[in-house]
Amino acid sequence: MSGEGEIRLDTAKRRGTLWVVLWLNVAIAIGFFAVGYLADSNALLANGLDNSSDALVYALSLLALARPRRWKRGAARFSGIMLLVFAAGVIIDAIRRFVDGSDPAGMMMLAMAAVAAVVNLVCLRLLQNMEGKDVNLRAATTFSFNDFISNGGIIIAAIIVMLTGANWPDLVVGIAVAGIAIYGGIDILRDAHMDSHDERGTVHGEERE
Repeated sequence: MSGEGEIRLDTAKRRGTLWVVLWLNVAIAIGFFAVGYLADSNALLANGLDNSSDALVYALSLLALARPRRWKRGAARFSGIMLLVFAAGVIIDAIRRFVDGSDPAGMMMLAMAAVAAVVNLVCLRLLQNMEGKDVNLRAATTFSFNDFISNGGIIIAAIIVMLTGANWPDLVVGIAVAGIAIYGGIDILRDAHMDSHDERGTVHGEERE
């Protein structure tokens, strides 16, 4: 009976943590979209899309907590695919801005990135403190780590934009965020694949799920 109680308590604690992280990401995504539009910034819009996809992943993680392991792998795979799709959209937008031109506002980029860095650091710490994470929760942690690194890139780009008046730092960071998303998406898909082998006790290459 005590073991069952511990499982329920652990699940409730994880659910509470994921709800906090979910709403923080929804709030920061709205901020990125609003400020990104006003600042004409590809990097900020890229992070807005990133945090939106993160919020979806955390919602899936909440649904997956009480689901079978196979269902959790499916949610993680969907998360990985979402990251890859998001990355493609950011790269296309960066190319459009390179061709048509843009005038990013460095100070607005800097302020938004600083606020987002604090929020994403809080999310990352909350997720890192969760013990015994399954494949889906590991995917959520990967997302928050990617976000925190991306915010640092925006801060650097914002400073260069303010010093030079050029738009290329904004575009470079936007594409870099997409690159981080591609790496994270592939890593999540690989983790889900290896988790399926771990559950069956097989080795990669022996059989396919």
